[in-house]
Amino acid sequence: MRKIASRMSVMSGEGALSVYARAKQLEAEGRSIIHLELGEPDFHPGKSVIDSAAKALAEGKDRYCPVNGLPALKQELELYLDRTRHIKVAAENIVVAPGCKIALFQSMMALLEPGDEVLYPDPGFPGYASIALGLGAVPVPFALSSRNNLQPDPDEIASKITPRTRMLLTNSPGNPTGTVYRDDVQRAIAALAVKHDLWVLSDEIYARIIYGGEYLSMLRYPGMAERTLIIDGFSKSFAMTGWRLGYTVAPPEVVPALNMMVVNTYTCVAEFTQYAAIEALRDRESITPRMVAEFARRRDQFSRDLNTVPGFRCLPPDGAFYAWVDITGTGMTAEDICRILLEDAGVAAIPGAAFGDEGKDFVRFSFASSTETLKEAIDRIQKVSTAWQGTAAVR
Repeated sequence: MRKIASRMSVMSGEGALSVYARAKQLEAEGRSIIHLELGEPDFHPGKSVIDSAAKALAEGKDRYCPVNGLPALKQELELYLDRTRHIKVAAENIVVAPGCKIALFQSMMALLEPGDEVLYPDPGFPGYASIALGLGAVPVPFALSSRNNLQPDPDEIASKITPRTRMLLTNSPGNPTGTVYRDDVQRAIAALAVKHDLWVLSDEIYARIIYGGEYLSMLRYPGMAERTLIIDGFSKSFAMTGWRLGYTVAPPEVVPALNMMVVNTYTCVAEFTQYAAIEALRDRESITPRMVAEFARRRDQFSRDLNTVPGFRCLPPDGAFYAWVDITGTGMTAEDICRILLEDAGVAAIPGAAFGDEGKDFVRFSFASSTETLKEAIDRIQKVSTAWQGTAAVR
């Protein structure tokens, strides 16, 4: 009998996408749904970015192009990372990909052997563990707990490093918690990576979306240049989710392996979108700063309003655009809360366990929607909160 490869049975989907599918089904049935499940900005690229893509198409820039990205785009990324993150990278060490997931997948595939252990944050992006398992590696979570203000604990990470540990994943600002790793935490993680000669994958997709202070890339710490791969892209900081544009910054010896992966998979990223990406990086219309300022206003308002819901507790995140809500005060499970919110209130949110075991008492809401939409969501949530107000007292 024909079989599906066994590796597929150990990989998992994304809770956000499954909730989205059910929400769209309810919409098709005529229900009004407020979508707070997907991490998709409600902004769009500026006119100059759109015009750049159109101009490139009109000029016939829809052909095969260099495997690892247009030289002009990689040179612009070199300038951009220096300007916004104060890190020095060489254009030739950048590999452009059709989205961050592909960049993450090909980086892990290039560096991991079956049986290698991968340290990753829990709660965290579901793809970390899923990709590791699909490659035959062993994902090993380290906790982002409320007891530690959702910061990684370097002592816990150190305790989980074994002779099989090969890679450590960081994500700051993080999905789903919005945590921005403190300088002392990152410095300690970097020291562990150097001591144990680990590869570090630094997922920096939300690097531009922080609410105060300077962003500190993992690449800035001693000994990290030769072992760190940065995963980043255009979906979040430039509101270009559907354009599918990401990139990896890698040590020189890793780049040929990533190029080989490109040759054997997607060949190259669409040429005209790369020209638009150059314009996005220059950000002549200040789209990104204006978007982040608006997210900051929504963060303040939405977290304040969520704390008026009986049984909810929400601290404003330091980065990204997610509200990570502790629902232990409701006396119900996060899954039940999310079911009530979607089916009865028409508000789509994600139960925290979709991001790992440490998230079981939380619900994630995206506040990348308009202020009016967020206020309507709170009104709906308040109305259905009667479903759990008695439960907490009994418990």
